[in-house]
Amino acid sequence: MTGWHGEDAARQRALFLLSFRQRDELAAILSRGGWHVVAARRAEGLRQRVVASGAAITIIDARGAVEEGIAATAELAQIAGHGDALLVLLSRNDSARLGELHDAGATHFLVSPIAADVLLQAVRSAERHVVRMGGGWHDPHVGGGAALGWRHDGERGTLQLTPALAEATGLPELGSSRAALRTIGQAGRRTALTAIRRLRDTLPATAFAHDLPGVGRVVQHVARDPHTHRLHALVEPLARIGDIGAAVREALGSVRDLTGARAWLDRRILAGERPGVRMLTVAGIDAVNRQQGRGAGDTLLRAVERRIERAVRDAGVARAALARLGGADFAVLLPHGADAGLDTALAQALARPFVAGSVMVTLTLQQAFGVARVGEDGGALLHRVGSGLPGSTAGAAQARRPLDDVETLATEIHRAIDRGEIAIRFQPQVHLLSGAIVGVEALARWDHPDRGELGAELLFAAAARAGLVEALSGHVQQRALRIAAGWSAPLSHLRLSINVTAEDIAHADFADTLLARADAGGFPRDRLTVEITESGLIADLGEAAGLLATLRAAGCRVAIDDFGTGYSSLAYLKALPLDYLKLDRRMTQDIVGTHRDRVVVRGVIDMARSLDLTIIAEGVETVEQRDALATEGCQLYQGFLCAGPLTVPALEKLLA
Repeated sequence: MTGWHGEDAARQRALFLLSFRQRDELAAILSRGGWHVVAARRAEGLRQRVVASGAAITIIDARGAVEEGIAATAELAQIAGHGDALLVLLSRNDSARLGELHDAGATHFLVSPIAADVLLQAVRSAERHVVRMGGGWHDPHVGGGAALGWRHDGERGTLQLTPALAEATGLPELGSSRAALRTIGQAGRRTALTAIRRLRDTLPATAFAHDLPGVGRVVQHVARDPHTHRLHALVEPLARIGDIGAAVREALGSVRDLTGARAWLDRRILAGERPGVRMLTVAGIDAVNRQQGRGAGDTLLRAVERRIERAVRDAGVARAALARLGGADFAVLLPHGADAGLDTALAQALARPFVAGSVMVTLTLQQAFGVARVGEDGGALLHRVGSGLPGSTAGAAQARRPLDDVETLATEIHRAIDRGEIAIRFQPQVHLLSGAIVGVEALARWDHPDRGELGAELLFAAAARAGLVEALSGHVQQRALRIAAGWSAPLSHLRLSINVTAEDIAHADFADTLLARADAGGFPRDRLTVEITESGLIADLGEAAGLLATLRAAGCRVAIDDFGTGYSSLAYLKALPLDYLKLDRRMTQDIVGTHRDRVVVRGVIDMARSLDLTIIAEGVETVEQRDALATEGCQLYQGFLCAGPLTVPALEKLLA
């Protein structure tokens, strides 16, 4: 294996990276900084891999994995040569462990948040340490027999394998890339070639997963040398893990809105079940809106929702789902009808005072319960139970029923579209590492002449009742594209994400229609992301996959929105050509929840990353959530921590 790293060492230095959560992002930053990066996500075989890499600098990303980081540091310190550098990245919350890491053998430290330029400066400092202390690059041949890796020379058409990889696969150490590709089958070839084609100056490193005969499931970490254009790869065997799908389906039963609630109930009724509904109306939010503003009221509603979720979970109601119907109205959906003791648990949970802005408030909860009758669909069940809600407290006006709202508003949708009452707001999407705003999601609002601003959930629920979802969706897309095409220079680099519905996707000509809307408005296709809202059900995933592939071929990107809110999540991931996965806000909140919550979220993130999907977390409200998501490997976020949905002038002011 002569020449594995040796002939390139003078041009590009070797660096080993171990990151349990953000391997790909860090590898890309370091590769762009001129380093030949050998990156790993797991610590198995760490010594052999570091020695095989020929690196005198090792970065251990211990953010969110401090115990594993300390163990890895101690292991590598035992084999580090004189002058080698061990740079450890640490979460701010774990900064008290710096002494332990120093004792374990770390030579350099960085504490989060860590910007890309700061990381590169730290690596340069580590490089100066190596030179100053008389260190040097290791001989990659010493102890390297256990490393699995390869190097491809495009000019010569040759593929060099490490001895361990050659032995495991039965391939010669020096052979052709075509012969190697034949061993991994058609699906593996497609995955490998797709990933490698992504490599370019702005993306010098990538990774992809596939099954490798003789080894099992692996992740290949591939980097392109910017000078020779040769490809170098480390092949990382994956530990066998159980199917996390069952855990995801069990833990993520929430649905988003009235439309999703009806679909959830209809599926169970069609399956022969008799689901139940507990309808909830929370009184007291309006007073907070009047006294402290809508922002305080929205924050209070999110706190109410979290308490309801926790009460349902603590009551042990299996497979229950929670839907926000609009305003302060919620529905707990119960697959088996029974909910013994849930009414008491909910009443007790919401009886405790809430913090609203600068004051403590006590809210009043009203409940009604019902089970599906023979011949009754989900919509009828919701309407019947909603009609049975008791009135408000004495002396107050009768509480407005959520489904009465929908029925009334459904008659006004045509007027709203014709009179221009549908407004577009833009919520920023932020890069977790750099803090830069890189895109926005377009969100619809109804500027109702009598009721003020109404949210998208109530708006689309009314459109669904009126049979105008497609008309409303098209109107919102057209308006968002036209507005974004006229953005001023400070906004001209942002990506625009627009939502499409299952009704949109059901039309075979939808891709052409959407592209025509973008072209007519003058918005660039390559800055457009199409988000599939998962509260709708795509009936034919095969046809949807073809349609979305057409959009991707035209330069658009595709995201699955609110991942985890519907039963079809895992089917979508397997069947649809996707670029982004958006974590539902409930999953975002779970990242700082119980150990079980964190395990599920971590599993979903790992699964998405293995599919080369960029992960966007929705509903990030606290620094704690943001930092935990960054630690777990999430790349982007949106939520009130940065900003809520904004008008264009407000967005320009935020970027300025």
